[in-house]
Amino acid sequence: MNQQFKILKKAAEVFHSYGISLHGSRKNDHFIQKLNMDPIFINGLIFELEYQLQVYIQEEKLRTACTPKELIRLFLEIPQEN
Repeated sequence: MNQQFKILKKAAEVFHSYGISLHGSRKNDHFIQKLNMDPIFINGLIFELEYQLQVYIQEEKLRTACTPKELIRLFLEIPQEN
């Protein structure tokens, strides 16, 4: 549980640095349609999350994540080493 909290905290910091709020219904906003993000910035966001959390997500799984909530869920599903 403590590991999940660390992941959420780091992810929130990265999203905040991109100007994305995770409060309320904003966490369910589509990256392109609602947040008007260019795909290159989405790739940068994903890279930054992978770098900060020191994990790599397969590209096939990333295609299913269209909102901040879905992307964070992917990172929480990955087994973390202590």
